[in-house]
Amino acid sequence: QVQLVESGGGLVQPGGSLRLSCAASGSIFRIDAMGWYRQGPGEERELVGTITRGGGADYADSVKGRFTISRDNARNAVYLQMNSLKPEDTAVYYCTATITNPFFVTTTYWGQGTQVIVSS
Repeated sequence: QVQLVESGGGLVQPGGSLRLSCAASGSIFRIDAMGWYRQGPGEERELVGTITRGGGADYADSVKGRFTISRDNARNAVYLQMNSLKPEDTAVYYCTATITNPFFVTTTYWGQGTQVIVSS
């Protein structure tokens, strides 16, 4: 069994910063791509960005230059540094990870989500 646990959400003023963390635990042999999605009120879930095992990252146009994804392979963790936050960044943020277990079965897992509210 694998779990992804996110932390770091909260309320922040426009222009502020937050850092989200997500750690994977359980029966893990290897983690490949990791990433972040978000779902705003009344909206569909959308991709924020992804990062490869080697550290190469891609971002949605809406967050380029403001958000940075990083990971720590030794800790099975992925991070989302969010700067210059805008009210439209308000959403529940979910981390994902493509994980291979010791039996070489590969599955994409999702975290439970963490709320980010950008408001004055």
